[in-house]
Amino acid sequence: MIFYVAAGLLALLSLSIPVGIVLFLLGFGVDIFFSPFPLIRGLGQMVWSTSNNATLIAIPFFVLLGEVLVRSGVAEKTYSALDRWVSWLPGGLVHANVATATMFSATSGSSVATAATVATVAMPQAERLGYDPKLFSGAIAAGGTLGIMIPPSINLIVYGFLTQTSIPKLFLAGLLPGLGLALGFILVVMLICAIRPDLGGERRVFPLADMLKALVNLVPIILLFTIIIGTIYKGWATPTEAAAVGVMGAFLIAICFGHVSAGMLSQSLLGTIKITSMIMLVVIGASFLNFTLASAGLGRELSAFLDGLGLSPLETIMVVVVIYIVLGFFIETLSLMVVTIPIIVPLVVQQGYDPIWFGILMIVLIEMALITPPVGLNLYVVQGARKSGPMSDVMLGTIPFVATMLLMVAALITWPQIALFLPGAIE
Repeated sequence: MIFYVAAGLLALLSLSIPVGIVLFLLGFGVDIFFSPFPLIRGLGQMVWSTSNNATLIAIPFFVLLGEVLVRSGVAEKTYSALDRWVSWLPGGLVHANVATATMFSATSGSSVATAATVATVAMPQAERLGYDPKLFSGAIAAGGTLGIMIPPSINLIVYGFLTQTSIPKLFLAGLLPGLGLALGFILVVMLICAIRPDLGGERRVFPLADMLKALVNLVPIILLFTIIIGTIYKGWATPTEAAAVGVMGAFLIAICFGHVSAGMLSQSLLGTIKITSMIMLVVIGASFLNFTLASAGLGRELSAFLDGLGLSPLETIMVVVVIYIVLGFFIETLSLMVVTIPIIVPLVVQQGYDPIWFGILMIVLIEMALITPPVGLNLYVVQGARKSGPMSDVMLGTIPFVATMLLMVAALITWPQIALFLPGAIE
C-alpha cells in the first residue's frame, strides 16, 4: 500500500492537480482498493469534525495579523530600524535581512509572507549599495524560512492538530532552534564577508543617537510577540485566543506606526481569505487521507516493513531525513508536511522518539525545501521582488544557508534537548 500511495501522489502532483484535491483522490483510492469497509461514508463527518475544530481558527487570525503588519508599512520601518543596528557588521545590510525576517517570523507565522515582506523592502537597497546579488537575495530567502519555525507558526499549528500534539509545547520547542538558525545565518554571512569583503557591500556606522531613536520602531513588534507568546505560555489564552489578541494588537500598531485605510483593510482581508482557504483544503484533505490510511491498516504495514529492514532508531531517522530532503525538491512545503505526517510520524514514534522533537526536526527539513529548486517558494518570491537578474543568483545564494540548516538537523539529532528543553521546563 505504501508504494501505491507514494506512486499515486507523485503521479497526481505531476499533472498539476491542486494538492488538496490530490489528498482526497488518494483517500478515495485507498478506500476503493485497500479497505474492506466503505470508508467514504465517513467523509461528511470527517470534513465537518476537521473544519469545526476551534484550534484551526488560529490560522486565519495569524495570517491576518501578518497581512496587516505588511500592508500598513510597519515592515519598512522595522527594517530601517534594524539596518541602523546591524549594518556595521561584516556583511552590512545583509544582516538586516536576517534580523528583520527573524522579527517578522515572531508575528506572521508564514515563511512566504516573511520573505515577501523583507524582499519588497530590501531589494531596492542591494544594487544602490553594491551588494553581491547572490548573497543578498539568498539571505532574504533563507531568513524567510524562519517564519514557520519561530512561534507563532502556522505549520506548527497544522502539525499539532494532525498529530494531536500540544501546540504551546511545539511553539516553545521551536523557539531555540529558530533563534539558533537566525544566529547561524548571521555567522555564516560574517564568515563569508570576512573572507570576501567585496561581497558584503558598504558597511555603515550610524550615530548612537540615531540607533537609539530607531528602537522606537522595534518596540511594537517585540511587544506584540511578547503578548502573543506570553499569554499562551502563562495559560491566560489558547493559541486561538492569543491570535485574536494579536490581530487587535496589529491593528493598533498599524494605526500608531503605519497607515490604515479602507483599501489596506480590503487587501488584508482578501489575502487572508485566499491563504486560509488554500490551507484548509489541504488540512481537510490530509485528515481524510489519514483516516483512510489508518483504517486500511497502514500502521501494521509500517511495523512489518521496519521489522523487515532491521534498522536501528538512529538509522530510521537518517532515512527519514534523506526522504524529506529528496521530496523537498519536488513537493510544496505544506503539502509535503501533511502528506507525510500519517506515514512518517507513527513510524518515528514507534521507534521511541518524541513527537514534539520530531515536529521541530521536520520543520527544519521543510524550511530547506522552501529554498531548494525547483519548487522552493521563497526562491520565486525573492526573484519576483528582484525584477531583474537570473534565477540562478537566488539559488546559488541559498547554498550557505542550506548548509547551516543541515548543521541544525545534525545538532537536533545529536542533542534533542535543543528542542525539548523549554517544553520540559514548563511541565
